[in-house]
Amino acid sequence: MRRRGLVIMLCFLILAAASASASASEPEKPRAAPVGSSASASEFVRRSCRATSFPRACERSLMPRAPAVGRSPRRLAHAALAVAADAAGNCSAYIGRPPSTSSSSSKGRGAMGDCAETVRDAADLLRQSAAELAGRMGRASSPRFAWRLSNVQTWASAALTDADTCLDSLSAYAGSGGAKPRDDVKRRVVAVEQATSNALALVNRLQPPRPRRRVPLHQ
Repeated sequence: MRRRGLVIMLCFLILAAASASASASEPEKPRAAPVGSSASASEFVRRSCRATSFPRACERSLMPRAPAVGRSPRRLAHAALAVAADAAGNCSAYIGRPPSTSSSSSKGRGAMGDCAETVRDAADLLRQSAAELAGRMGRASSPRFAWRLSNVQTWASAALTDADTCLDSLSAYAGSGGAKPRDDVKRRVVAVEQATSNALALVNRLQPPRPRRRVPLHQ
């Protein structure tokens, strides 16, 4: 009788082990995303873009990144800087070096070359800004955060100045001699300017509010 009980217990242990092994071999089902999280992120991007100078361009470029951004102002500002850097890099590559032809004036070629150089510099500054924001910023109230945020603001502002300078130089470019059409280049530079302006606006929103000074009560 005792031996029979041991056999039954042994069979039970074998069945339990087989069941555990079968359940472990089954692939783990991915967890479902919280309902409304995507809509919440999209609404956050839309609401944040309203604070920029070019909200339509802001939404158009950042809405596809809403799932990765979530509701983080810092991730949104970083995404905006990355978008602006890509736009500046693509614009600079498109402009390239204007062809040296007899029908194209030296003044026009110099203006286009200056524009390409300033946009290239803007792309570098925007990449530098994005890298700084992606680093260890520290707490919002810490001196490290203030210093790094100031760096991002300074570089992004300089990139915006570069885009404005490029637009000014295009006014002297006729676009003849088979070079890139001025209006086409201008449209791309304007896109860089708008993306940079929007990125800077979102970066500025990371500035922590200053503590209110207490006014002493006069007795």
